[in-house]
Amino acid sequence: MDTNYQHSDLTQLILKAFYRVYNTLGYGFLEKVYENAMRIELLKLGLDCVTQQPIDVYYEQQKVGVYYADLIVNNCVIIELKAADGIVPEHEAQLTNYLKATDIEVGLLLNFGRQPQQKRRVFANSRKDHY
Repeated sequence: MDTNYQHSDLTQLILKAFYRVYNTLGYGFLEKVYENAMRIELLKLGLDCVTQQPIDVYYEQQKVGVYYADLIVNNCVIIELKAADGIVPEHEAQLTNYLKATDIEVGLLLNFGRQPQQKRRVFANSRKDHY
């Protein structure tokens, strides 16, 4: 399977929810407001959605930290939400690190800034289980 298209139908549904939330709420709210609205929209689409899922980070088999993913959809797409002027490399690095630390290979970075922005990331490595 070409990983660039992995879960593309699901990510299209997520983007539909993102633009619906953006067009309804607009710009200027805190990330938590957008997170709650996204959860409502994703559930309306019949998707499984978990908020603030802990992600353990390991170094040499020892836990060295924990992150919290804003949203995980159908246990196969991580969503990182921002409410910033624009997406910066640090935001993209954060999403990539979430993907590195989990078995999930697809992530979306969604920014509720002055203009809606989205980036899709795929990260596969040999440590991930493939079925």
